[in-house]
Amino acid sequence: MLEVDGLSVTIAGFPILRQVSLKVRDGQVVGLIGPNGAGKTTTLRAVMGLIGVGSGRIRLDGVELGPLPAHIRARLGIGYMPEDRRLIGNLSVEDNLRLPAWAQGLTDFETRLEAVYELIPELRDLRGRSAGALSGGQQKLVALGRSFIAGRRLLLLDEPFEGVAPALASRLLERIRAFRDRQPGLATLVCESSFEWVRRLADEVITIERGETSRAV
Repeated sequence: MLEVDGLSVTIAGFPILRQVSLKVRDGQVVGLIGPNGAGKTTTLRAVMGLIGVGSGRIRLDGVELGPLPAHIRARLGIGYMPEDRRLIGNLSVEDNLRLPAWAQGLTDFETRLEAVYELIPELRDLRGRSAGALSGGQQKLVALGRSFIAGRRLLLLDEPFEGVAPALASRLLERIRAFRDRQPGLATLVCESSFEWVRRLADEVITIERGETSRAV
């Protein structure tokens, strides 16, 4: 289970998160919905250890993440798909998929890579191409596949459906569902600006606005 309790973050003197609290249980998908600038990305970056936290606690399976640097958190089995994808453009698609395995020393990488290719067969066809030469939609698929490589306990998806055509959004939704079916204990937190796609995936929805969270009705 992921537990975020009373999380507050200030950036350059401006409060971004104010007492954010949420839980994502084993096997559950929670949607975090809010407008641009509401604090969704900051919440995920705080969970990953990519931004400093003023107060509050973050736990994964009871382990306090606060003292742990980002690379150690990733080794706990957290897969992260950033909003801006963060691919290394001059590396091939397959090398981008390999990055979490190299960083974490995963021994079952080839098995996990083959599973990603089965789930997202487009990536097998693209694996030798430079990531920087792909379209935005193709890069979304690579970023999603990379999160699948690392995501053994927790999946953090930041705006996976934003800015893509409905056909691709539907495809992404199907692939996320299929990946979860293969890992039934996986906890998943999906951030989006709109309910449109998240409502088809999430077991629970939490809204965030001006850095404060509340349960959606």
